[in-house]
Amino acid sequence: MKRVLVTGGAGFIGSYLCERLVEQGNEVICLDNFFTGSKENIIHLMDNHRFELIRHDITLPIYLEIDRIFHFACPASPVHYQYNPVKTVKTNVMGTINMIGMAKRVKARFLQASTSEVYGDPQVHPQPESYWGHVNPIGLRSCYDEGKRVAETLTMDYHRKDKVDVKIIRIFNTYGPRMALNDGRVVSNFIIQALTGQDITIYGEGRQTRSFCYVDDLVEGALRMMEAENFIGPVNLGNPEEFTMLELAETVIRLTGSRSQIRHLPLPADDPTQRCPDIALAREKLDWQPAIRLEEGLGRTIAYFDEVLSTKDVLDDLKRWEYLQSNGVGV
Repeated sequence: MKRVLVTGGAGFIGSYLCERLVEQGNEVICLDNFFTGSKENIIHLMDNHRFELIRHDITLPIYLEIDRIFHFACPASPVHYQYNPVKTVKTNVMGTINMIGMAKRVKARFLQASTSEVYGDPQVHPQPESYWGHVNPIGLRSCYDEGKRVAETLTMDYHRKDKVDVKIIRIFNTYGPRMALNDGRVVSNFIIQALTGQDITIYGEGRQTRSFCYVDDLVEGALRMMEAENFIGPVNLGNPEEFTMLELAETVIRLTGSRSQIRHLPLPADDPTQRCPDIALAREKLDWQPAIRLEEGLGRTIAYFDEVLSTKDVLDDLKRWEYLQSNGVGV
């Protein structure tokens, strides 16, 4: 049994991570300021004596005694990280300094949850970990892209200078139940639009590609990386199967039985044309690859959103989401 801290633990991925860690018998501290996280994601853990929730903003110092830190705290959707870009940078820079500084103090192992966004609009395809990226440092997405790149820099500098035990994962598009209604990313957008009978909005011609990893697979990869010995990373965690936005929209329409039509909107600035991981390193070092195919994962996610939309008053969330969509915030 270990004492494990999960920053962003009430978020979409963080809540699944907390769940798995508790199931493994660990003592888990969930740290979240609830900007994008939700208590509903972790309510089922609240009565477990091995689970503890602390409401805290990681840009401010905190002092805890732990063995492991999964550093996942940061808004990951363009809708959310562009809402307050300066705060996004502070979360990635000051928050990482606070968390890895704690790891240094208590000699904890530290896992930095980075992102495929460090590759920007890639000129190499698929993207291996050796690729340094093609990022606009002054664009609308740069608060997140460059923030995560600096977080990786800090992680490696603390390792080289202070011998902190670190790991870096680069997360590609991940989806599944517990995604927020106003998440703003393509899978949740398409599903909600299909289930509510709206047009499916595609940016540009819809030929840009993404790969989609189901959340259970992603969490398994993160857990394996944390316990891997003699391997720092970075390592890509994602699904190497590639789909165009048109293919995804057509699949969602078919699986939901929706009569939604496809509507094209202008392509947002710096929206990547291709995003697909090379996961050879994850296969070699972690014996990991995704197990859940897209249609199976979409089926589970559609069932989740269908239940949420039918059992909860979501008018305010949907109005906010529709406003952001109409103002061209990208996937």
